[in-house]
Amino acid sequence: MDLHGMAADARQAALYLAATESNVRNLALEKMADVLISRKDQIFEANRLDLETARAEKLAAPLLKRLTFGEEKLTSVTRGLQDLAALPDPLGHTTLARELTEGLKLYRVTCPIGVIGVIFESRPDALVQIASLALKSGNAVLLKGGREALNTNRVLCDALRDAAREAGLPRDFAQLMESREDVTGMLKEDELIDLIIPRGSKAFVRYIMDNSRIPVLGHADGICHVYIDRDADPEKALRVAFDSKVQNVSVCNAMETLLIHRDAAPSVLPDLARELEQAGVTLLGDDAARKLISCEAATEEDWSTEYLDYRLSIRIVDSLEDAIAHINRYGSHHTDCIVTENQASASRFLSAVDSAGVYLNVSTRFADGFVYGFGAEVGIATGKIHARGPMGVEGLTTYKYKLLGSGQTMADMKAGKAEYTHRNLEEVCPL
Repeated sequence: MDLHGMAADARQAALYLAATESNVRNLALEKMADVLISRKDQIFEANRLDLETARAEKLAAPLLKRLTFGEEKLTSVTRGLQDLAALPDPLGHTTLARELTEGLKLYRVTCPIGVIGVIFESRPDALVQIASLALKSGNAVLLKGGREALNTNRVLCDALRDAAREAGLPRDFAQLMESREDVTGMLKEDELIDLIIPRGSKAFVRYIMDNSRIPVLGHADGICHVYIDRDADPEKALRVAFDSKVQNVSVCNAMETLLIHRDAAPSVLPDLARELEQAGVTLLGDDAARKLISCEAATEEDWSTEYLDYRLSIRIVDSLEDAIAHINRYGSHHTDCIVTENQASASRFLSAVDSAGVYLNVSTRFADGFVYGFGAEVGIATGKIHARGPMGVEGLTTYKYKLLGSGQTMADMKAGKAEYTHRNLEEVCPL
């Protein structure tokens, strides 16, 4: 089927889902977990083929890790599906209730966005997370994963579609795009697709924005920082910085640049560098850092590079303000952390750093929808409209206004037969 046909089918699925009850969507999520478990041998075999091809093409080790879908990933995604089913329904919430004039009541109520196109990296578990969030929030989704994961994505997507059908929902709530031509076609379907979410580099997100009239919600690269302040506790600094970089280097919430105050550097940096190097991390430092540790020279380009690998750039700064300025200039507005015991410095950092997530004394690896209790995430939005940070089910909803009357007319209002009251109400929309 061509992309236009896929988008048309997705539109019909989305219209159906928007009117479904929460218990039906939750049942579908639970069935998805069951079907994935029942088909695990098929999934693992497809993933083995993808990994075999990726190794032959010499895909980097961190990317191979992202591509791998084994028992651990299966357990994680099935638990995520069950947790998501247990979350409250994001649809039908009354966020405003107001009487405009006697007997005329206005309600603002959450509803699905509609049809969403999502382009994501070679991480098969992301397909399950994105599709399940779409279903929970009553949306249909067109999915395009990295070509390295094509076999795994096919099997996973078929499983999710079959589970939806078993629950009485349209199979076409989720459809897999397999080629660049599909993506090109998607960009033209502005009458059928409501939103595109590209996950990738700034350049990739910009390309999507420049080539479509469909609204784009960019999930750009993750150039995350840890800043070790002059008033940092050295032990906390070591723990937070090490975990931020090493726990998983191939994810968007891993630290890519370490900033450290000049006064803290002599007592903290040598020990941290030793631990990082023992973990296999290649260090790149500015001139001040290289006077304290043995490392390669960092270039201007390193400050704005997302490595997704065992590489880390290090810069020594003279002040908190220098650290803030560096992050706001070179960062990607994703997640940034300060390690300090000084509450005034912490407050200044959390207020002045222009990022979706600003942390105090905690690893940047906590920037995750599952960790936040969202069940899963479509990605981490680095913009400011319409969602920001880990994007769960709430980020996949919008709202509509429901105006309930009893025969009121504007002519009567204009003639003074009725007056505006604009009285706020403490009630939910009954319909």
